[in-house]
Amino acid sequence: MKKQDMNRDWIATAETLSSALPYLQRYDGAIVVVKLGGHAMGSDEAMETFARDIVLLRQVGVNPVIVHGGGPMINAMLEKLQIKSDFVNGKRVTDAATMEVVEMVLSGVVNKRIVQAINRQGGAGVGLSGKDANLITCTQADPDLGFVGTPSQMDPSVLHHLFEQDMIPVIAPIGAGPNGETFNINGDTAAGAIASALKADRLLLLTDVSGVKNGAGEVVTELKAADVEAMTRDGVIIGGMIPKTETALAAVRSGVRACTIVDGRVPNAVLLELFTDHGAGSMIRP
Repeated sequence: MKKQDMNRDWIATAETLSSALPYLQRYDGAIVVVKLGGHAMGSDEAMETFARDIVLLRQVGVNPVIVHGGGPMINAMLEKLQIKSDFVNGKRVTDAATMEVVEMVLSGVVNKRIVQAINRQGGAGVGLSGKDANLITCTQADPDLGFVGTPSQMDPSVLHHLFEQDMIPVIAPIGAGPNGETFNINGDTAAGAIASALKADRLLLLTDVSGVKNGAGEVVTELKAADVEAMTRDGVIIGGMIPKTETALAAVRSGVRACTIVDGRVPNAVLLELFTDHGAGSMIRP
């Protein structure tokens, strides 16, 4: 008879699984929208880890929706095709030629890479853009910026159909205009609009920072909407964190239970945020 040693790592794993039970029960049937960007898209290893976590969410009864960016890939393709861009106040002008490249990269190469990663982990990823089934209808954000859109009308019915089939939607932030135009949408903005339309339980914005920091440079793990507004007025929240917190505020005021700005550099960040007390970023509630 073979004697089995009780390895401490095995015991720790069992304890972790046991402690996750209340969270698994809490999120059973919940809709969680994840904006994927930054480090999690930067390497095949990080993508595989992310995909495994998303498939695990689906396996335990969560309905995950992935919305992705792809700015660096777009820049690389524009450079490869020698398409020069104009800028207004530091923002790229998306003309017709640029928009073709944006759609090709986001709806094609980037979207299918994520779908394939999910499928390799045993999930059923389905790639979409906001143009599919009238998911996102846009208006032009700023005529000076060309084909850059702001979501104006949402129809998430196709996503509910996918949930019923245990499929995982992977959405490129491309929308259709009322006259057949194609618009590029900021990834965070698209994720927030989709989460709001679904009345999602959670919106997770994966980024390459540890979270929202206070005046002392410390990460604040939980904030109310009023806290975010005050920190922005006081100049504590600045730079690239402002649009992320604005997206979070719009989402939680539109029926999303909470939005977390998640440090996507942390391994298994999505699981840490949803299934542990520790979390992996800054949660914003109404």
